[in-house]
Amino acid sequence: MFSSGGIILITFAAAIVNGALGYGFSSITVPLALFLISNRVLNPALVAIEVVLNAYVLWVNRSAIPLVARRVAPLVVGLVPGVMAGTLVVAQISPSWVKLATYTALLPVILVQASGFRRPIRAERSAGALFGLGLGTLYSVTTISGPPLAVALNNQGLSKDEFRAALGLVRLAESGMTAIAYLVVGLFTRESLGLIPQIVPSVIVGVPIGVVLIRHLSPETFRRMCMSFDAWVVGFGLSMLLRELRIVPGSAAFSVLWVVIAIDGWLLYRYFGSRGT
Repeated sequence: MFSSGGIILITFAAAIVNGALGYGFSSITVPLALFLISNRVLNPALVAIEVVLNAYVLWVNRSAIPLVARRVAPLVVGLVPGVMAGTLVVAQISPSWVKLATYTALLPVILVQASGFRRPIRAERSAGALFGLGLGTLYSVTTISGPPLAVALNNQGLSKDEFRAALGLVRLAESGMTAIAYLVVGLFTRESLGLIPQIVPSVIVGVPIGVVLIRHLSPETFRRMCMSFDAWVVGFGLSMLLRELRIVPGSAAFSVLWVVIAIDGWLLYRYFGSRGT
């Protein structure tokens, strides 16, 4: 059993982040919701909702689609085998080990995003397909792709409208492909579908709040704070699983959390210090 109230609160906060940044719904929802429910139940519900959410983001930024469609096409092609591989992982591996894989994959991605890493990719087409393979695998296992995708697109010098259109295009492709793959392997169960009516109201109310909120905040500062929160949650979840699966005994497992806190604290200090100079 899981707490319906907990899922509603988590997804409401995540919807605000998504409304503000154009991504972040899953990256906030998943690390917290995995304390309450397994990937096999959570993922299909989130994917179904994200198909609609990503279609909305793409529609709002549709004027910039012709400017980015050719650039992201190799990435979209690379998504196909990645989504297939990730779906098989979710369907066949023990939920606890899938959670461990999820947290392990998310942690470096979140810390890279929090660091503000920027480095343009020159061989965009060839690198795009390879990146798409990894992104498709990550998304179908975790339903999270916003942070690494945002890092990659930010590095390519896109304008704000082009960035949002590219983000919406890739994320609609990956969520649509993953929904089909989940349907084929039978992951859409009654329990998963039952989550959707609990989550949808949070999205409907939370996304517009995020759109309004970001007008009064620095987008970069807001993003950094969200990534810091995610890093702490993922660090805690990873520590708990290392102890639960007896990979690291007792309190020693929480050394992962303390390392994450130290790294994130340094990144925040560097960020706010540079803004003050």
